[in-house]
Amino acid sequence: MADPASTSIVIPAFNEGAAVGAVVRALRQAAPSHEILVVDDGSNDDTAAHAADAGAIVVRHPYNKGNGASVKSGIRRATGEFVLILDGDGQHKPEDACRLVESLGEYDLVVGARDASTQASGRRRVGNAVLNWLASYLAGRNIPDLTSGFRAMRREYVRDFLGLLPNGFSSPTTITLSFIRAGYSVRFEPVHARQRTGHSKIRFARDGVKFFLILLRVITIFSPMRIFLPLSALSFAIGVIYGIWNVFHAHHIPNGAVLAIMFAVIIFLVGLVSEQISALRASQRG
Repeated sequence: MADPASTSIVIPAFNEGAAVGAVVRALRQAAPSHEILVVDDGSNDDTAAHAADAGAIVVRHPYNKGNGASVKSGIRRATGEFVLILDGDGQHKPEDACRLVESLGEYDLVVGARDASTQASGRRRVGNAVLNWLASYLAGRNIPDLTSGFRAMRREYVRDFLGLLPNGFSSPTTITLSFIRAGYSVRFEPVHARQRTGHSKIRFARDGVKFFLILLRVITIFSPMRIFLPLSALSFAIGVIYGIWNVFHAHHIPNGAVLAIMFAVIIFLVGLVSEQISALRASQRG
């Protein structure tokens, strides 16, 4: 079990002046953390002042860079053995933060998995369910909450993945998949998120596609055959079925069937090369 006194708390914040001070004070009362860092991502309100008044160390961006950039700045600035990341909007309970930290030591990454009722709308619940299902397939294990930004982890391990993290809102997705595919121990701790203060900066239509592309990017880096093999098998099956159908009905093998089979072979070979590159990256990191 990790000691809260060895944990740096990182709070990315953009225009969260109405809530961030109360969040910092609640965390300080809940447990004696190593430090609390609020990364003010170019806010145009009094976020930095409220965070400093509550006792946090404030790291300021001169302009808005994105949630992921704030997370990276906080992790680079942190000095604790472990890092706890949570939003500054008041959604997460301090006692839940303590539970996540308590699981560290046995686990390398602990994610606060929100129940479905905490999602803001039915459309977002459906979108998150689809992303969770797809991520579970690509990662090879059940992922109940892919996009939760509430998480605790070993700072030493997450620093290896900072170069992969996007500057936008997809950093939780990248961290989760990177830890799983790199073979680290990951736990999903059920939590109940409260109603946030203010409005969410994530937009379903705009950011959903970004989350999907991040999924493909990270899995291609760590386990490319999870993507290339199904595509190759599908193309091969289409070519064979189309060719057999034409042999029986038109008594010849069409060019389209040959191209589909050749395409399947090419995809498979590219997947093999990608798998070798992934293995080399893993051996260099290990």
